[in-house]
Amino acid sequence: MNAPRDDLLPDAPSCGRNREPILSHLKRLLADPQCLLEIGSGTGQHAVYFAPRLPHVRWQTTDRADKLPGIRAWLEAEPATNLLPPLQLDVSGEWPPVQADTIFTANTFHIMSAVTVEALFRHLPLALRPGGRLIVYGPVKIGGEFVGQGNAAFDQSLRQGDPDMGIRDLEWLDGLAEAAGLRRTELNYLPANNQLMVWHKTIEGS
Repeated sequence: MNAPRDDLLPDAPSCGRNREPILSHLKRLLADPQCLLEIGSGTGQHAVYFAPRLPHVRWQTTDRADKLPGIRAWLEAEPATNLLPPLQLDVSGEWPPVQADTIFTANTFHIMSAVTVEALFRHLPLALRPGGRLIVYGPVKIGGEFVGQGNAAFDQSLRQGDPDMGIRDLEWLDGLAEAAGLRRTELNYLPANNQLMVWHKTIEGS
């Protein structure tokens, strides 16, 4: 791999902290060859770490236009044959005509507005192939309660910066998923009070 250039590569320190716990689940969940669509690839650091360790998964990065140069820089610095160039995707706008077996997103729901999260779920019936799944990593509230006091403080700081942000309720997400023809099959507890959730596209939603 080429040595990354600090002046070109955006850095999200949390990616280095959470990538191993996430990967341990992705190896289990993504055991078969498939196409994965990552929503909100951010800096691209997750993609360049996960893709070469899941060589049978065709990994499609996406994000808003302003994030694409940073993602391209990381993909150039740490290329993988199964890692595709980023596509522009604004969750609330038009999606590129891509269908995936799995949609993955990490640390996005709490920085998206509630309206944007709703838009993401509305797009799932067309973006996911029959039997496909949605994998989401990040903090959620369960039964209306924060998982750890750190999450409560984090939620407060998010809302002070932008009232549209905030940690979402798992039950609310389940309701959006059900309306989109998906059913939750997993809730995994990861370090730092984060969760990894899996929803499967049901036969009715295929």
